[in-house]
Amino acid sequence: MLSKANTILRHTLHHTNHRNPQTILSLHRFLTTTTTKNDDYFAAINHISTIVRRDIYLERTLNKLNLTLTNDLIFRVLRSCNKHGIQCFRFFNWAKTHPNYSPTSIEYDELIKTLAGSHHWETMWKVVEQIRTSNDNLRVSVDTVGFIIREFGNKGCVDEAVRVFNLCPKLFNCDQNVAIYNALLYALCQCRNFYGGYALVRRMIRKGKTPDKETYSILVSAWCKAGKMREAQEFLEEMSRKGFNPPVRGRDLLIDGLLNAGYIENAKNLVTKMAKEGFVPDIRTFNSLLEAVFKSGEVEFCVGLFGDVCRLGLCPDIESYKIMIPVLARLNKLEDGFRLLHCAIEEGHKPFPSLYAPILKALCRNGQFNDAFSFFSDMKVKGHPPNRPVYTMLIRMCVRGGRFVEAANYLVEMTEFNLPPMSKSFDMVTDGLKNCGKHDLAKRIERLEVSQRGF
Repeated sequence: MLSKANTILRHTLHHTNHRNPQTILSLHRFLTTTTTKNDDYFAAINHISTIVRRDIYLERTLNKLNLTLTNDLIFRVLRSCNKHGIQCFRFFNWAKTHPNYSPTSIEYDELIKTLAGSHHWETMWKVVEQIRTSNDNLRVSVDTVGFIIREFGNKGCVDEAVRVFNLCPKLFNCDQNVAIYNALLYALCQCRNFYGGYALVRRMIRKGKTPDKETYSILVSAWCKAGKMREAQEFLEEMSRKGFNPPVRGRDLLIDGLLNAGYIENAKNLVTKMAKEGFVPDIRTFNSLLEAVFKSGEVEFCVGLFGDVCRLGLCPDIESYKIMIPVLARLNKLEDGFRLLHCAIEEGHKPFPSLYAPILKALCRNGQFNDAFSFFSDMKVKGHPPNRPVYTMLIRMCVRGGRFVEAANYLVEMTEFNLPPMSKSFDMVTDGLKNCGKHDLAKRIERLEVSQRGF
């Protein structure tokens, strides 16, 4: 069914003078049939989205399609075109002219977010006014109001962000809850108005709103990014004295703030100091630090730090294993890698492909192909079945190691699992088999490629 949609899509060009009326009629029947499956439905949405994004005369083209409009269809098209504010506005206005379509708050919210994200402020305010004056009991959601405030902050329009914040009860008919305060705090911090943000938090407390984790994280991250560690620490201490303790410990927030600001060395020093004092960070914070340090290339530090905090009682989660197993494989510490993998399995985590692929690759890189093949078979029995990238990697490593017959076997195995191999994999295997004199097997692989590609 998806090929049918693609055929229609190819033949319906986005320039008006090239459109085929018969093709448009076919698309209309395709969209309105009750037996259309999901793939066809989303292919049709993709086609309509393409018209909205690219067609100069989109209203005329859409009229020719004679579409049956639903709220879900309009919402999905708007979301698909969320980088094209004015085009979405035209599409939404066109949809509203249809007698069988009645917009809901969900579509209005998506349109407002699109217009705010593309910085079409004037048009956005027109849509907000439409909602306010409508008789359908529509309203802008709190999430959308927060999005508008944050976008004004990203653009540096802090005065407009404050105006939206003040207009919440009157214009948007919503309370100034914690999420709205956090949005304005984010906008102030984006404009480097840190003390204004600090004053906002104090006002928030006076109004009876309890700061949540995001409140602390926004302000602490902004202070850390500006190099104001002392202010961040004093803020957290003051909040603790007043009884508004952060949901996680203050030093964890500082570590998060330093990582968000790119100060990896400072974050490392803070965690190392905590470990020496016998404390361990929050597991989510620790995973963020491990990932940042790993990306910076300091893999040895990751291993040492991981061992230190585990001895202090930190219990790794699946994200920790996903970070540490590739680290150990890169350092060729395969025994430790196997130990962590077995720990993850014992804790109830299934060994999905990206968890064991680094060990498999390291074994092949060391020339331990028999161990790699045995490990691979064991994972297929006990864990998730391998995916296409793992098979492709294993075939490539076999070819590099001269194990062409095994590579051919895995190529055949891929096709049996309905994982179509890449053309490059076929080429590598057939060339290797020919070079080592396995011409009959090479011909079989070539025939397999022909049957897979449908030549």
